[in-house]
Amino acid sequence: MSDVSAVTALIEPVVSSLGLDLEAVRISNVGRRKLVKVIVDGDQGLTLDLVADVSRAVGAALDDSRALGDADWTLEVTSPGVERPLSLPRHWRRAVGRMVRVQFNDGREDTGRVLEFDEESGEAVFNFKGATRTRNISLISKAIVQVEFNRAIKDEDLEAVAEALDDADEEEQ
Repeated sequence: MSDVSAVTALIEPVVSSLGLDLEAVRISNVGRRKLVKVIVDGDQGLTLDLVADVSRAVGAALDDSRALGDADWTLEVTSPGVERPLSLPRHWRRAVGRMVRVQFNDGREDTGRVLEFDEESGEAVFNFKGATRTRNISLISKAIVQVEFNRAIKDEDLEAVAEALDDADEEEQ
């Protein structure tokens, strides 16, 4: 069993117990040490506190095991980042509301917002240049979330911010 397989088998239940998905494990040699990079994600995203919790739990599991033999190692826990291709249904579910660049199996490319995703059918509803289209993700060869720096804030988001500010003002008084 390779180091990656052994570490994956060991830590997947640990990551799952924290309500997250283990996206990947990468192990590389850095001098005399091994760098163990653990990539996790969750439906609610990641916070620094959650990453710290994962790091402590995974580190303890690695300390208590022989998955890496006698090698010294350094642990890095991270998120997949926006450059990760959308390849699994959970990736598509998490991309609802986001702008994505898609390449279809026939070579066509387009950019649009994911409006809905149905995990059972694999159907995603997109807004491509003002037109709503439903496409099965099996027809898509590659999809990447696009970074939006100037996305307009939705009315409900503004209302939530206003309510939070009002609540904070009331607490101060």
